[in-house]
Amino acid sequence: MMDKSSKIYVAGHRGMVGSAIVRELERQGYHNIITRTHRELDLTRQEQVEAFFAEEKPEYVFLAAAKVGGIEANQSALADFMYENMILEMNVIHAAWKNGCKKLEFLGSSCIYPRMAPQPMPESCLLTSELEKTNEAYALAKISGLKYCEFLNRQYGTDYISVMPTNLYGPNDNYHPTHSHVLPALIRRFHEAKENGAKSVTCWGDGSPLREFLYVDDLANLCVFLMNNYSGNETVNAGTGKELTIKQLTELVAKVVGFEGEILWDTSKPNGTPRKLLDVSKAASLGWRYKTELEEGIRLAYDDFLHNPMRAER
Repeated sequence: MMDKSSKIYVAGHRGMVGSAIVRELERQGYHNIITRTHRELDLTRQEQVEAFFAEEKPEYVFLAAAKVGGIEANQSALADFMYENMILEMNVIHAAWKNGCKKLEFLGSSCIYPRMAPQPMPESCLLTSELEKTNEAYALAKISGLKYCEFLNRQYGTDYISVMPTNLYGPNDNYHPTHSHVLPALIRRFHEAKENGAKSVTCWGDGSPLREFLYVDDLANLCVFLMNNYSGNETVNAGTGKELTIKQLTELVAKVVGFEGEILWDTSKPNGTPRKLLDVSKAASLGWRYKTELEEGIRLAYDDFLHNPMRAER
């Protein structure tokens, strides 16, 4: 268990997940949180990471730093995604181990699971068949980080754990017109359509794929909960256990944003994977459940979008 005065390092504190973990730690009264911007500490540089850990000696580490992007970004920069994520996580996990870190929590992604995984996806299906090609590079890097934590536990008796979130959304999301994920992209598109008085918005595919969404502050709550309540080599899925179609999602976002025009579907565009639902029974058995329902979460995310000075540049 972390003490309120424990020295806690959150890697990636400016990202959506890292910033939510910092908010959650502060909300729960933890007051010795260390952060570094990318300019202060480049996690892909081993010497810098080793010097930082040797000097600061954090007791607990949340590893939420990563190079991330949507399908387009992943496909166009496969080598970059693999190299940067692999180097970054290996540097941090290794330096934490060398400097006697009590516990580390590694943040992965549900894309680590096989393309044709059973639905809902249990933690045990990892590495049972091939990955989705469009984000294979990112998935391989994340699997390596997860496995390195497991192997350190086995070889050296460390207490390093990992958590695998479903699709996330919320404050500090990326609303870039082409490089963002589906929910923030829809928020931006419907907002701009409303502002411009557009009669209709056209979405990709036919709206049939099923997706699950977790509000990022709920994930952060689980991350702190797991740091205090879970030890083990197997990862823990983070999700709601609920899914809806992309069509239902677009209608919900349009409703929240206040776009009253027509929603059209371009069926010449790909749908993506038909279904991606996590089995969340493991987190439930540990005593955790999400709090934020999707419509409320989208309202909070839209409010963040409207007041986010970065959204125009992203």
